[in-house]
Amino acid sequence: MIRICPFKAIRPVRDKVHLVATRPYYTYKKNVLKAKLEENPFTFLRIINPEFNLERKTKPNSHERFLHVQDKYIEFINQGVLFQEKNEAIYIYQQTKNGHKFTGIIAGASIDDYELGKIKKHEATLTSREAMFVDYLDIVGYNAEPVLLFHPAHDNLEIMLFRLMQVRPEYEFTTTDEVTHELWVVSGEDVLTIQHYFAEMDALYIADGHHRSASSAGLRNLRKKKNQPGFRNEDYFLAFLMDERKMEILEFNRLVKIMNNLSKEAFLNSIEKIGSLTSLNHAQKPLHEHQITFYIASNWYALNIDKALIPVNDPVKCLDTDLLTELILRPILGIQDLKTDPNISFVSGAESIESTVSTVDSDKFKIAFILYPISIDQVKAVADANGIMPPKSTWVEPKLRSGLTIYNINE
Repeated sequence: MIRICPFKAIRPVRDKVHLVATRPYYTYKKNVLKAKLEENPFTFLRIINPEFNLERKTKPNSHERFLHVQDKYIEFINQGVLFQEKNEAIYIYQQTKNGHKFTGIIAGASIDDYELGKIKKHEATLTSREAMFVDYLDIVGYNAEPVLLFHPAHDNLEIMLFRLMQVRPEYEFTTTDEVTHELWVVSGEDVLTIQHYFAEMDALYIADGHHRSASSAGLRNLRKKKNQPGFRNEDYFLAFLMDERKMEILEFNRLVKIMNNLSKEAFLNSIEKIGSLTSLNHAQKPLHEHQITFYIASNWYALNIDKALIPVNDPVKCLDTDLLTELILRPILGIQDLKTDPNISFVSGAESIESTVSTVDSDKFKIAFILYPISIDQVKAVADANGIMPPKSTWVEPKLRSGLTIYNINE
């Protein structure tokens, strides 16, 4: 039984929603972030970066900085850029990108379900980062970016969402990355029906937002220890819940700066010991699982990993991201820790093969490894086994906007 809750979203007024809602600040390059902050007084980035254009700045991730974030947030409300919904609601959100429609609901997801293992995870969180987010949430008092969850297929829920989406959406706008965003407000008996459909489900899975969900649970536990008065919304966190059939998982590819003192010929000889190696006459992504293609010294190759080297009964060790690490990156190229080694970088499958090739040709990197995407079933298998995927195993679509529906924790 999965529990979700409606909430009174704090959200942009209709005529400014396209200016307020934004990608998370950490996804922008510094020059682009600066330009957006300069040109758009209504962007949610102004809340996250409250000291923009101020000479005197507080320390990043400090209490003082978080208090300034809270002040800027209140300023947006007082100026009428943001307002709070009068009645509790659940929100249908649809994002259309490259012809693909990502549809789901925005609601509160239960922290009890998270702690009971009904909301399953496949990534480890960093204690220091989790603590920082707990401090942030405690001071600012809201969630602005939903955790992306996926749920088992539910035909009755899908039929209901389709019916509710036949009216004109509350929001409809297209952003400069050519993505269209639509949002519908759902209230009354329809909320109860949606809650009933989720109660029929046994589990949810985190696709993106492990630190956000962990820090929401951490905040509730911290406040309980302090015997602070509780709020209903503390028991839930902001989530976007999608049918697993509508998810899109792309690969996360690897760029390596070093050859570990190996010549190209010596490297290829080592590779041949772990599978069949084929020379390619053009750029090519892997055609199937356990095939890795790579680009080195202006040449493309395809490696089919020897089946005897694949631990098929281990949901983590049979992943291509883990096989690449254990068979090539560590023993051959000397890269031991993917989280800390400066000689490896990651690039999502959303990037073109041409841009990857040009990066290697520029001599910034020596090798590009292209992986086959991990499937939804593989993500679920790892989570069901309480396993942890290697870093940067999946690039999940859709990427959600901050500031579209803000969840007031202190309510």
